[in-house]
Amino acid sequence: IHSILHHLVLCSSRAASRYRSSKGPQAMAMAISSGLPAPCSLLMATLMLLIVQAQSITRHYNFNVQMANVTRLCGTKGIVTVNGEYPGPALLAREGDRVVVRVTNRVAHNVTLHWHGIRQLRSGWADGPAYVTQCPIQTGQSYVYDFTVTGQRGTLWWHAHISWLRATVYGAIVILPKHGVPYPFPPPHEEVPVVLGEWWRADTEAVVRQALRTGGAPNISDAFTINGLPGPLYNCSAKDTFKLKVEPGKTYMLRLVNAALNDELFFSVANHTLTVVEVDAVYVKPFTVKTLIISPGQTTNVLLTAKPFYPKANFYMLAAPYSTIRPGTFDNTTVAGILEYQKPGSPSMSSFDKDLPLFKPVLPRFNDTGFVTNFTSKLRSLATPQYPAAVPRSVDKRFFFTVGLGTLPCPANTTCQGPTNKTQFAAAMNNVSLVLPSTALLQSHFTGVSRGVYGSNFPVTPLLKFNYTGAPPNNTNVAKGTKLLVLPFNASVELVMQDTSILGFESHPLHLHGFNFFVVGQGFGNYDAVNDPAKFNLVDPVERNTVGVPAGGWVAIRFLADNPGVWFMHCHLEVHTTWGLRMAWLVLDGSLPNQKLLPPPADLPKC
Repeated sequence: IHSILHHLVLCSSRAASRYRSSKGPQAMAMAISSGLPAPCSLLMATLMLLIVQAQSITRHYNFNVQMANVTRLCGTKGIVTVNGEYPGPALLAREGDRVVVRVTNRVAHNVTLHWHGIRQLRSGWADGPAYVTQCPIQTGQSYVYDFTVTGQRGTLWWHAHISWLRATVYGAIVILPKHGVPYPFPPPHEEVPVVLGEWWRADTEAVVRQALRTGGAPNISDAFTINGLPGPLYNCSAKDTFKLKVEPGKTYMLRLVNAALNDELFFSVANHTLTVVEVDAVYVKPFTVKTLIISPGQTTNVLLTAKPFYPKANFYMLAAPYSTIRPGTFDNTTVAGILEYQKPGSPSMSSFDKDLPLFKPVLPRFNDTGFVTNFTSKLRSLATPQYPAAVPRSVDKRFFFTVGLGTLPCPANTTCQGPTNKTQFAAAMNNVSLVLPSTALLQSHFTGVSRGVYGSNFPVTPLLKFNYTGAPPNNTNVAKGTKLLVLPFNASVELVMQDTSILGFESHPLHLHGFNFFVVGQGFGNYDAVNDPAKFNLVDPVERNTVGVPAGGWVAIRFLADNPGVWFMHCHLEVHTTWGLRMAWLVLDGSLPNQKLLPPPADLPKC
């Protein structure tokens, strides 16, 4: 850079002297900026490129997928991990960085990893969902995930994206702003990942296999966890408790992730408030609550300011499920961590004082949909010049999807444990229950060999229209198929997702790969295409990658299809994804070179 600067100064002085005598100062400035001789212009472009590259770096990670023995709830079992860690290692990057993760599979299961919320602009081969963007990494094989973090900063997360392996294979992604760019809120004293998870005593792969074999609902989990620890409200788990030690008067940013398989979670810290400043790696207008709701797949950054003086007490942080289905069919337990204060005059590593009073927050009832609606309605984009809300004002393509459960008939001459002994549980979008192919959809699209792999005829509206939130139809069977919905490059899309009453109202956290979207509207009952759009927020709607379709209601989102490739969209309740509540968008290439999907890497796994 110093050498280029030296030559640029020489270039500029020559150009300036050429204009100095006859053209005046304005022309001289023009000569130095836009009118440089070609060699000088090239030097200037090189300098700018080097400055940009100096701000971002390539970060290399080695992720070994391996078994590890872990003891929780008085029982030890072998689990799939990354690098023997549970939860897995946090991945740290800065906005603009290139991230290269070499994943080596040393377990008996096929594996893929997904970088949840990363845009993956033109790099769909690194997205990770098995049989959508890649064939899985087989035992003994490796694959390098290579992507650039473009225009994103905040908290995201990574997890396995095949079967139920993400039960234990997950970790946080921390994306810092570019060097010299401050947070749009006062900087915290410390930043702490708080990853909420779910624990089974049983092998989760055996749990899902049994459910698919019987057609019934899978066995529920035995505990929730904070950073892998179930905490003192579970049997023999007091020693496995996440503790956060704070100093009076200091502010802490909790980077919350819901990595649970099947449960939306309330979260609260006793006698403390939480100021929400970001969701899904997008800043929001700050607002303060005592309790928040976070769905599987979502992330939320909150500021917690410690009390100004030593309070002579400890405080529970609790997480417990939100569910509209009847108790007994979900894990209705509570995970606890402890917020403790640094005692004045004592060393920072002093042991936990269990003799102090321990305060407990009051969480909403498990089915408090009103609380959830009130919380989500507070979420608004910053919508500032630096962080604009680029919501599409006009719409090229409108779609309406029903989202919910259904049934499939039992195999011939068998009985099932589904809603009746003649049916098994299923789930669908627009009554299509996606069957994943035996090869990867993205590869089939890229090579032009789609015949026998997928169709391009996913229905844009429900084929059977009914009173979606009224009495369910007599026939609740879904259709199985592998169908994509094709979008031209750069189309502006509006999608309304409608919950149905089939097998009961339920909230569905829907995650879209490859894009962020704007949540422009939501409501209860059936969506009204005539009157509801007038209430849409097109000024500062929240931008995210995972949104809850309200129980017994609908949500409307908008996004720009500016990322070519095949992009999975699915419910992030793993049981519903397993049953088929999933689909995929095929975004075609644009006409310009930088609007086309890059070719696959040489080490892309084969099926």
